[in-house]
Amino acid sequence: MDFLRPATWREALEAKAAHPDATPIAGGTDVMVEINFDRRRPDVLLDLTRVPELTTWSETDGVLRIGAGVPYARLIDELGDRLPGLAIASRTVGSPQIRNRGTLGGNLGSASPAGDAHPPLLASDARIEVESVRGTRTVPVAEFFTGVKRNALAEDELIAAVHVAPASGPQQFSKVGTRNAMVIAVCTFAIALHPEQQRVGTGLGSAAPTPRRARDAEEFLSAELDWAGRRPLAESVAQRFGELVAQASSPIDDVRGTADYRRHALAVMARRTLSWVWEEHRSGRQECA
Repeated sequence: MDFLRPATWREALEAKAAHPDATPIAGGTDVMVEINFDRRRPDVLLDLTRVPELTTWSETDGVLRIGAGVPYARLIDELGDRLPGLAIASRTVGSPQIRNRGTLGGNLGSASPAGDAHPPLLASDARIEVESVRGTRTVPVAEFFTGVKRNALAEDELIAAVHVAPASGPQQFSKVGTRNAMVIAVCTFAIALHPEQQRVGTGLGSAAPTPRRARDAEEFLSAELDWAGRRPLAESVAQRFGELVAQASSPIDDVRGTADYRRHALAVMARRTLSWVWEEHRSGRQECA
C-alpha cells in the first residue's frame, strides 16, 4: 500500500489526478475500520490531514463555507449557533474521540445511507464543493448521493467544502439507535424551517439506499403552516406530515431493525421534531445546539 501525504491542497489535487484510485483519508474513522477488519485494502491512501485549507470555515455573503476537514467537535463548538440541526446531529456521532477525529467531508465521501450529517445538510439545502486539477464545481447535496456508499465525485475529484446558509429558522434532528451512543442509526430525521421563504426542509437517513428528502411532506407542510399568524399546529397536519415522511422512505430489514419499524419510527420522529421547531417558531426564539 502506498501512502501519499500532501502538504497543500494543490498537492492533494495533483496526487489524486496522478492516482485516481487513491482512497482519501482524513479522520480515518471509516476507512481505518474497513482496513483493520480487512474489508478493504486500497492500493493507495491519500492522507489529507496536513492540508490546512480543509480545516477552516468562513462566511461570505450570508453563506457558510465549511472545509471538508472540519471535525464534528468543531461543528458543535464553533457553528452550533449558526447550524443547530447539524450540531445536534454531530453530537450523536460516536464518542468524543470519534467526534474529534471524524470530519464532515469524510462523512460525505463515505456516502453511507446512515451518515448522521446527511439529513441536516439535506434539510438546509447544502451544496458540496468538489475540486480537481481540472477545476471546481458545486453539487446540490440531494444529488451528491448516487447509491449505497456511492457519490457523484469523478475519479480525480476531492471534496473541498460544504456551502450552506446559516439557519433562518428553527432546526431539529432525531435519531433512533439500539442504544444512546456509539451506534449506527436505525433511522434518522432532520427538519429545518425557512420562515422567510415559508418553506420546510427535511432529510431522512438510514431509510433508503441513499439519504433523501421527503419532498411531498415538505410541500404539504409548507402550505399548511400558518407562517404569519403562527397558530398552533393542528394534530391532523402533524399526523399527515409523519405519514408522508414515512412514505418517502424505502427501508430494508437488517440486523438493526425492520423496514416496518423504520417507517413507524420516521413518522414518530417527524411529528415530534415538527412540534419542537414549530413551537420555537411560534415563541419567536431559536435554540442553539
